[in-house]
Amino acid sequence: MSKRISGIHHITAIVGNAQENVDFYAGVLGLRLAKKTVNFDDPGTYHLYFGNEEGEPGTIMTFFPWGNAYRGKIGDGQVGVTAFAIPDNSLEFWKERLNKFGVPFTESERFNEKYIGFEDPHGLLLELVERTPGKNSSWEFGDITAETAIKGFAGALLFSANAEKTGELLESVMGLEKMGQEGNVARYQSPAAIGNIVEVMTERQGIGQMGVGTVHHIAWRAEDDADQLAWKEKIENWRLGVTPVQDRNYFNSIYFREYGEILFEIATDPPGFTIDEPLDSLGQELKLPPQYESVRKRLTQELPRVQVRDLDK
Repeated sequence: MSKRISGIHHITAIVGNAQENVDFYAGVLGLRLAKKTVNFDDPGTYHLYFGNEEGEPGTIMTFFPWGNAYRGKIGDGQVGVTAFAIPDNSLEFWKERLNKFGVPFTESERFNEKYIGFEDPHGLLLELVERTPGKNSSWEFGDITAETAIKGFAGALLFSANAEKTGELLESVMGLEKMGQEGNVARYQSPAAIGNIVEVMTERQGIGQMGVGTVHHIAWRAEDDADQLAWKEKIENWRLGVTPVQDRNYFNSIYFREYGEILFEIATDPPGFTIDEPLDSLGQELKLPPQYESVRKRLTQELPRVQVRDLDK
């Protein structure tokens, strides 16, 4: 059997005010702030990770909050829409919850699934859809219980500058199976139970511009370092340039830009977020990579204060 990528590891986006970001993804959507660190290439900027209780691959949405940055434009060469999976029979709960917090939403259907679509405070396009596969999250927060909590990623809708070549890469290189096409959306599936559906918009959406309210990259899962190197070789054989392995503390990463101009990453599942913080206190302290420990005092003074707040109280 040919090599197959298991599914989505994480999705990383650029947003504005850091506290607004925490309030929305933790306070409204009920995700756990699993890690508070900095952008390794720009330590004056947070890198915030949200997911299930353990911050497991397939559940992790991460953010670079650039409070004074310019607004981006969602378009070709980006993840256009990020979809989260919720438990069966929880869609009505989420409609009520979004109404409670004044978040406008739309309802739609594709591939016989009902979606609710909305924007986060900084313009990212999000969806919720009921999915049976994948375990329920055990992270309960505010009025959100395990029966209603976001499970992880349902998938992502890619806005490609070359949908045909992106689809070919997903199938021929990464091993996803094409499940069909509905209108201008082609659907592909990987073997994972969560974060396993990726869709490609077959019509051009206009060139995207990176900035606040846009996705920076989508990351795929590698089982370990050896698996990641095997993927690196396979992608290079497809004549795509791949970066050297980069240590991100909680996983190792390689990056490449696919034919439709979307930045792809392949990240290892291990070692995970408990490497420098106990499970019961994930995300509570600022964690820095070793190269920035010498400037911890300065960074803690410069970075804006953020806190997880129970908005249901």
